[in-house]
Amino acid sequence: QVQLVESGGGVVQAGGSLRLSCAASGLQFSRYRMGWFRQAPGKEREWVAAIRSRGSTYYANAVKGRFTISRDNAKNTVYLQMNSLKPEDTAIYYCAADGRLRWGLTTTDFDDWGQGTQVTVSS
Repeated sequence: QVQLVESGGGVVQAGGSLRLSCAASGLQFSRYRMGWFRQAPGKEREWVAAIRSRGSTYYANAVKGRFTISRDNAKNTVYLQMNSLKPEDTAIYYCAADGRLRWGLTTTDFDDWGQGTQVTVSS
């Protein structure tokens, strides 16, 4: 049974930084594609970043140059370093896992999800 547990969310002022972590268990982590999504109030869940099993990374245009996704296969953990945060980055951030190594970036392309962690950026 795959379990994903996010941590690191909080309240930060605009321009600040946060680092989210997602600890994974119940899977061969190194073989999974991992992703981060976010959902703001009243909006659909949207893709933020993804990292493939060999380390290739992909970013949504809204966060490119500000966010960095990384993984530590020895710790079964994926990270999201968020810099230069903006109020529009406020959302619940979710970690997701894809064991079929697909290329899509929608919610249906990931099979397992964490419970989410709240990020609030104040202006």
